[in-house]
Amino acid sequence: MLEGRIALVTGASRGIGRAIAIELAKAGAEVIINYLGSEAKAQEVKEQIISMGKKAHLAPFDVSNFEEVKDAIKDLEKKVGTIHILVNNAGITRDQLFLRMKEEDWEVVLRTNLFSAFYVTQGVLPMMLKARWGRIINISSVVAFTGNPGQVNYASAKAGLIGFTKALSLEVASRNITVNAIAPGYIATDMTEKLPEGVKEAFLREIPLKRAGLPEEVAHLTVFLASDLASYITGAVFHINGGLYRG
Repeated sequence: MLEGRIALVTGASRGIGRAIAIELAKAGAEVIINYLGSEAKAQEVKEQIISMGKKAHLAPFDVSNFEEVKDAIKDLEKKVGTIHILVNNAGITRDQLFLRMKEEDWEVVLRTNLFSAFYVTQGVLPMMLKARWGRIINISSVVAFTGNPGQVNYASAKAGLIGFTKALSLEVASRNITVNAIAPGYIATDMTEKLPEGVKEAFLREIPLKRAGLPEEVAHLTVFLASDLASYITGAVFHINGGLYRG
């Protein structure tokens, strides 16, 4: 399905990003695994992909640093080739009630979750424009639509990705480049595993399907959006949350 395509997934060493990288590889893409700090986990993802007979590359760079991103993308183009698929997945949380939130907690979340999409996309987009084919998939969140106490920074960043998706999709559609967003709900990852049991139980009570989603379920949707099967879909937001939010 994705043979001959090269995909870059940011924050791909764990959680949703890891699942996306693996599923893109299964679909035939050559995958670039971006990470920061978790080299051992990123190496595990690479080895799993290679064990399937597919190609994978490690790309350690800080998506929140504009100059570092710019240099890394140039290097990847020389060493790996044209990037056709970009998944802006990297994200962190720094939860705190708004009145107690420190400026650095606001800034680091916005930089990592939102500014990074600008940095990485601007680096990759010229390749897609030249190839006259591209898929940009931004991983947002249900909290972009519902909000969440203690996550004003995170919700703001994820909501920003929705506007980013819709506006950019209009700019690049004529070059056969689609831009879409996925807004996952409560997904079972190491990030959500850290939540207190009471919080997790409260989430599950609110989800009509009465279970957490799996990273692979988000990854399957990502693969579809990256493929030619989704060539007439752009500027859209896909909710995958077990019915928690129905838009």
